[in-house]
Amino acid sequence: MEQHTLPQRLQKSVCGSFHKTALLQKRVRELIRGASPLIETREESPIKIAFLEMERGLIELIPDEEAPPASL
Repeated sequence: MEQHTLPQRLQKSVCGSFHKTALLQKRVRELIRGASPLIETREESPIKIAFLEMERGLIELIPDEEAPPASL
C-alpha cells in the first residue's frame, strides 16, 4: 500500500472543495485556541489532528455566530 504525505492526503481529500477547506481551517483555528482533539492521538500538529477528525467524520461546518455590531 502506497503511503502519501500529509499534503498529498489533504489535496486528495479536499480536491478543491471550498466546504472541506473551510471546515479544516475552522477546526485548525479551534485547536490552536485550545480546543481538545476529538480523537485519541499523540499527534501535536493542529492541521494533522483536524484532518484526522475530518477523515473520521467527527467534525462538520456550521456558520459562525454573527458578530455583534461595531460601536462607533
